[in-house]
Parts: sequence; structure tokens; C-alpha cells
Amino acid sequence: MKIIKNDEYFMRKAIEIATKSRNEGNEPFGAILVKDNQIVMVGENKINTFKDPTHHAEIGLIREFCANNNIFDLSEYTLYTSCEPCVMCSGAMVWSNLGKMVYSVTHDQLAKIAGSNIMISSKEVFEKSPNKPIVLEKILNNEGLEVFKGYKFE
Repeated sequence: MKIIKNDEYFMRKAIEIATKSRNEGNEPFGAILVKDNQIVMVGENKINTFKDPTHHAEIGLIREFCANNNIFDLSEYTLYTSCEPCVMCSGAMVWSNLGKMVYSVTHDQLAKIAGSNIMISSKEVFEKSPNKPIVLEKILNNEGLEVFKGYKFE
């Protein structure tokens, strides 16, 4: 049986990484970077593991991938993330000229789960930028929300 690698396939992988991150004592966020229908890197939230409040799944992945591959331009890449990125991670996507970003859980959904508004949405960051990725939202949204069941943000 041939595996169809579409947005749902890659989002499922990002959600699996978010679950892994949660199970390892970090916040439940995961991301993967894809080029030419192949996963080139995975990233998970490691804020507790590294004692680094900036080590979100997306920015950690972008930072490591660009450094390891000596590139600054991700215009040919798609980043799949389990949740709409924060302003910091959205900024990294702008600065790296990311081509496409796909997410599951929205900023507003996360704000309800976390009990507060989580700053500003990626949409607000991207609308003011000349380097904005193509964005697809709410892919496998119910599965993405499942990762947060019973989770308490501190």
C-alpha cells in the first residue's frame, strides 16, 4: 500500500511530536520541516529540557536547520506545526522567508485552553511583513486539540 504524503500526513507527524514533547515534560508543541514531500527535520518544544523559554518547536527547528545547512532562505520549504505559532516563532518564519506554514490548533483555541490570550496571532505578524508564507489552518484540528486534553499551562 502506497502512503499518500499530503497535509494531513505531515500534520499527523507534527501532532505526534507534540505528544512526545508533552510526554517528555515539555509543552505540547511539535513541528516538522518538509521539502519536496520529504521530512528534512523535526522540532519539538524543549523549554523545560533546555531551561530555555525560547526553545519552541518552530524556532528551534528553524535555528538548527538553517545553521546545520548554512542557509537563510526557506522559501522552498513547508513547516507543519501542531499549533499556530507565537509571535517569536512567526517572526523567525518571516526572517527565514518560509514558503508555507500549516497548523492545526489556532491561536484563539490555544488562548481558551491556556486561560488567557497568548499575545498576538501569526496572522497579525504575517500581514505586516513582505515575506509572508502561504498559510493553511486547522488541519486535523480535532487531533491537534486532543494533545492538550488535561494539560495545564504554568
